[in-house]
Amino acid sequence: MFEKPFDTVRGTIPFSKIDNSMWMPAIDRGIELAQRDIDNIVNQSEEPTFENTIVALERSGDALNRVTNAFFPLLSALSDDEMMEISVEASGKLSDYSTSIILNEGLWKRVKAVWDKRESLNLTPEDKMLLERTYDSFALSGANLVGEDREKFKRLSAELSELTTKFGQNVLRELNTYEVWLTKDDLAGLPESSIAAAAEAAKAKGRDDAYLFTLDQPVYMAFMKYSDRRDLREKMNKLYTSRNTKGEFSNIDNIKRISELRLDIANLLGSDNYAKHSLQQTMAQTPENVYSLLDRLREAYSPALKEEMAELTEFASKLEGHPVEIMPWDYSYYANKLKASKYAFDEESMRPYFELNNTIAGVFGLATKLYGLKFTENPDIEVYHPDVKAFEVTDDSGKYIGVIYTDFFPRASKRPGAWMTDFKSQYITPEDENSRPHVSIVMNFTKPTGDTPSLLTPYEVETFLHEFGHALHGLLANTRYSSLSGTNVYRDFVELPSQFNENYLTEKEFLDGFARHYQTGEPIPAEMIDRLVAASRYGAAYACMRQLMFGYLDMAWHTIDKPVTDAPAFENKAVEKVAIFAPVEGAMTSPQFSHIFAGGYAAGYYSYKWAEVLDADAFAKFKENGIFDRATADSFRKNILERGGTENPAELYRRFRGQEPSIDALLERDGIKKPESGQIAPVKVD
Repeated sequence: MFEKPFDTVRGTIPFSKIDNSMWMPAIDRGIELAQRDIDNIVNQSEEPTFENTIVALERSGDALNRVTNAFFPLLSALSDDEMMEISVEASGKLSDYSTSIILNEGLWKRVKAVWDKRESLNLTPEDKMLLERTYDSFALSGANLVGEDREKFKRLSAELSELTTKFGQNVLRELNTYEVWLTKDDLAGLPESSIAAAAEAAKAKGRDDAYLFTLDQPVYMAFMKYSDRRDLREKMNKLYTSRNTKGEFSNIDNIKRISELRLDIANLLGSDNYAKHSLQQTMAQTPENVYSLLDRLREAYSPALKEEMAELTEFASKLEGHPVEIMPWDYSYYANKLKASKYAFDEESMRPYFELNNTIAGVFGLATKLYGLKFTENPDIEVYHPDVKAFEVTDDSGKYIGVIYTDFFPRASKRPGAWMTDFKSQYITPEDENSRPHVSIVMNFTKPTGDTPSLLTPYEVETFLHEFGHALHGLLANTRYSSLSGTNVYRDFVELPSQFNENYLTEKEFLDGFARHYQTGEPIPAEMIDRLVAASRYGAAYACMRQLMFGYLDMAWHTIDKPVTDAPAFENKAVEKVAIFAPVEGAMTSPQFSHIFAGGYAAGYYSYKWAEVLDADAFAKFKENGIFDRATADSFRKNILERGGTENPAELYRRFRGQEPSIDALLERDGIKKPESGQIAPVKVD
């Protein structure tokens, strides 16, 4: 069924016709057909040209793309043990296929022949980028290797693929094992929404006399923020931070081996470390530039962090009537109370104004105001779970833009966190038809309970805005080639559209458009918005330092020059200069750090801070011209959202902004004193 486009509404995936028994035969067939495409490119008698080699390679593997674009999103959102087992086999075969392409000498010769005569080809900027990305994908992945080195590369790549898959499976499987059963006497401080959800979870397990808490993100975060029971907060925190460190689902050996494999691959390809190798195709370009950004932000935010923690310690000590040492399981609790005291700010009190359906209308409405988009639910488009909805997207002239699926609630079959993915990317066919995208946004929001609908915290609204920004990047894509479309951009540029969207959370003009009490219909009070805005800066230094910790940890694992033997000691050393708390025995980040060990952010987690600099700088232009200014939005759409990875992102950004990006807007937004020099480096295109 995957060999041809689906005969469905807008060519969407017919989920009901797929069962697990179909995946591996479909993947095997897809690989077979893709290999046939490659053989046809290599064995043709014509001299290599851009069209018969580079474009032909770009358009190869159509059936394989269709099946993998269905399988892997579902593996994250609707998985089971059987799919996980299938994914191990599938990942191995796909890795072998990918490696065979890279190491296909005949194909490499044709790609290199086109590359060598690139100056005489009169290519468009988009064609040039496709050629460059294609050439680099071969050159940076071992195409120049010969003999035993080629075989070694194959072995290393296959093992790496297997281990990264296993890492992600372990994270999901262990998370689903945690059940914390509490009684009514243990619930002091918790909001009614958390208590009701815990009662419902317990009832689903056949118990009416208890309350069931898990480590699902919304459950855990609410518990840490509101529970008056310090002993239980400590228990929950230690469970959460010690995941995958021991037992059946331990990832300790996996992270050591994954980092070693990446080092070996980098060395084989001529780089001192994996970061140096992988950063060649980023805005940052080098590990030195990454560390420069991290260090400058650490220096800028460190004084503010000391002030924040001193204020919080003093507040907590006064509140408790005795000296309090703030521990990791205390921060969210006391920070929330301080914000409530200082700004009269309480996230829970804002939930009634962010009913999910109203919030959907508001977030979608933002795209209407900025880009003229309209979202219409279409029940004729199949979805993969009853919680999922599908919307057709059109522009203000009625032109079809694409399809977006929304999937908001936790379940055992879904991994934690939030993400955007493509079921189908945008591209232009050989017949010059603009084939439009199908994107999905997946989150883990607080579920409805009883008669109470899903009510979101401002943090959850921010998450929604973030993932929707990624979705717009995919939906509004307008490029010729799928591999350059939408979010297929440099890693340190991909978070710009998503983080840009987050800025609207604290804009009164935006909130006034949809934030209404779900029972009374009363608009969110102006003073509540004022408190949200005032409180938004609180903890900025803490949040920054926490992100920097992830960035330094990621870079440490990917700048090693020899295998790591003691993972806990290695992690503690890597983050010591940004550590907010003293190390806690048994607590680690690396074994659950899916972004870098199972996702696409190895040596790339700094991208979030890099993009944060860009998003603050970009939004500053909207603030100058009006946050809904259509002309500014049109420029952002045409130069950023539509162009995908068709040009160097630094050039695209300059075209929108009219100047180089600087960290000044970020520091101003966070209330941090500006440093002497504001520009991030490197931003200049050679």
